[in-house]
Amino acid sequence: MGIATLITFIVYLIGMLLIGFAAYRLTSNLSDYVLGGRRLGPGVAALSAGASDMSGWLILGLPGAIYASGLGAAWIGVGLSIGAYLNWQFVARPLRVYTEVAKDSITVPDFLENRFHDNSHILRVISAFVILVFFTFYTSSGMVAGAKLFEAAFELSYTQALWIGAIVTISYTFLGGFLAVSWTDFVQGILMFLALIAVPVVAVSELGGWSAAIDAVGQIDPAHLNMVQGVGAMAIISSLAWGLGYFGQPHILVRFMALRSAKDVPRARLIGTGWMVIGMYGAILTGLFGLAFVATQDVSGLENFGVEVMSEGGVQMLADAEKIFITFSQLLFHPVIAGILLAAILSAIMSTIDSQLLVSSSALAEDFYKAIFRKNASERELVWIGRLAVAVIALIAVLIAGNPDSSVLALVSYAWAGFGAAFGPTILLALFWKNFTRNGALAGIIVGAVTVMVWGGFLTGGIFNLYEMIPGFFLNLIVAIVVSMMGTPSKEVIEEFEAAKQR
Repeated sequence: MGIATLITFIVYLIGMLLIGFAAYRLTSNLSDYVLGGRRLGPGVAALSAGASDMSGWLILGLPGAIYASGLGAAWIGVGLSIGAYLNWQFVARPLRVYTEVAKDSITVPDFLENRFHDNSHILRVISAFVILVFFTFYTSSGMVAGAKLFEAAFELSYTQALWIGAIVTISYTFLGGFLAVSWTDFVQGILMFLALIAVPVVAVSELGGWSAAIDAVGQIDPAHLNMVQGVGAMAIISSLAWGLGYFGQPHILVRFMALRSAKDVPRARLIGTGWMVIGMYGAILTGLFGLAFVATQDVSGLENFGVEVMSEGGVQMLADAEKIFITFSQLLFHPVIAGILLAAILSAIMSTIDSQLLVSSSALAEDFYKAIFRKNASERELVWIGRLAVAVIALIAVLIAGNPDSSVLALVSYAWAGFGAAFGPTILLALFWKNFTRNGALAGIIVGAVTVMVWGGFLTGGIFNLYEMIPGFFLNLIVAIVVSMMGTPSKEVIEEFEAAKQR
């Protein structure tokens, strides 16, 4: 890495830490730490939700999948775009209103307990446990992405890169909590957006224009330009099903809860959906034209950035497809711009890890520690328990991410399915069905989570080659409805439901 690139990169990191320190001074209680006092504007909420959602997957995972498999891998993007829009359209406003009505709930487990007036705390504890399990895997995916970046940028070993990336992200999350996470995500979201526009535009220019770039891809592998060739119906269904996951992602749902007003939802929806669709196109084009660029251009200097090039069927290819964005940033741009683009990759990674760590820490502090062990714990004590949880969860995630061959996309896929199947139907039914019961919610969450674990671990391949999100989501939905029909919610629960619907 050149000196100019390094300096630009370091300036970015210092800026993120300064935001963490500023947020630290505004964080005095647990509500501030995990929900920012419900004072996010629509722009910050939208870009924060998008950045925390898309992560290193958008800049590393998706371009890598397109580079390796062609446009057939873009179905995931279609499913996610539809799911994100529907989530903003149908879930954001009701959840913002209902969480305030239900005793000003500040976490997803907190909302579920208050929604059903569950004095046993079992629903809160099981929900928090599911969050901790799947977020540990999700966070590890970000650690892998961060390690790949630092490995390439600083010529470090994978292990050294893994620890450096983890320490940077943990630092400002530990200090500033939700405000630090949201403000940094806003900056990071803008940076990611600009990077995903700039990279494919410059790549197309280098390849001689749009037609020349498309022709170059077609000459290498015509199937790369076809969304359906070689892609079975099951694969398309599985990819589209990623959109179902949005309804159950705690780190996205908490952005809805943190909006300063339900009236801000339409503007936030427009900003968030527009950001996502354009960013997704940029990521897809980066992977697609990356195939042509690496195959036809001189990429001999890439080994200096930790990017290995090999020959496959006489075609020059990257050994690790998920490093295509890093390849472009190093070969096509001035060192200062390259530093900004590397910062954009780190932005994508950090913006998701910090959100996941924060939701996990709030689950431990609010939903385990306070609910079970220290009901009278002070706000200051809970904030510090949350900070300690950030460090512990991150350490476990680093250990899971210790394998240099780990795939960002594979780890994200498993965790995304876990949350979508466990919480997606539960949140939808909790918001829209007044006869939904505590036992129905509990049974659905358990069935959804266990289905993902079993299906993903033992039943993939062959006739079961279906994304585990699908069976998990629909089994949760069926079980939750059936069990709820065996009981009746209390009068108080129904009255509160009606009160939330009328606001």
